Amino acid sequence: MRGPTTACPAARAAARADDRAAVPRELLLMLLADARLPVAGHTQSGGLEPAVRAGLSAAGVPAYLTARLDTVVAVEAGTAVVARHRLLAGRPLEPVVAAWAARTPAPALRAAARTQGRALARLAGRLWPGSPHLAALGTLDRPAPRAVVLGAVAAAAGLDACGLALLVAYDDLQTVAASALKLLPLDPAEATCWVHGALPAAVDLAAAYAGLTDPTDIPARSAPQTDLWAQLHDQTTRRLFRA
Repeated sequence: MRGPTTACPAARAAARADDRAAVPRELLLMLLADARLPVAGHTQSGGLEPAVRAGLSAAGVPAYLTARLDTVVAVEAGTAVVARHRLLAGRPLEPVVAAWAARTPAPALRAAARTQGRALARLAGRLWPGSPHLAALGTLDRPAPRAVVLGAVAAAAGLDACGLALLVAYDDLQTVAASALKLLPLDPAEATCWVHGALPAAVDLAAAYAGLTDPTDIPARSAPQTDLWAQLHDQTTRRLFRA
């Protein structure tokens, strides 16, 4: 009789899958929100670097965070939630990608989102191998943007829509706050206070968009100044962050 160390690969894979299924939702959210993940998050400033170049001071960052939640993050969260819903329903992702692209007019931001999406998809494939939801990303003509990949990750990991929307919002808040420490003279505790102060707005955002199911329902919240800054930033050779 073979012992546990000689069990067939299929049995070991099944055991690992069972272990992943038993991981609490809260731990999975903490894992995915960790800035140390190898998904190139450290290359992003949430648009803060070009905003600082244009004159934004530390005093203006809390308002900047709120403005992003109302515009860019609303689009990203809505996209992720709808992508998750369609994958669980066995429906194609192309309409979601098209809706996201129409609401993300700046080419520089679309390119950055696809780069991050590719890195996240690669990591997710290691964490949830064999997931049909992640495999669906490979049917797209181009690499999926990060928001769509997050929707696929949520479907693969068994995360609910509200948790997914919270993840999108929290990640954006922390991205801006972390980059602020490199761009502005700032007490690190102050940046944490900014994020804490914006958490109620993030909860409201998740509640507002967790029920979305159709690509046409994704919010269309424009941020033309952010788009312009992103395009200008994409042309500079002296920068700390990609976007």
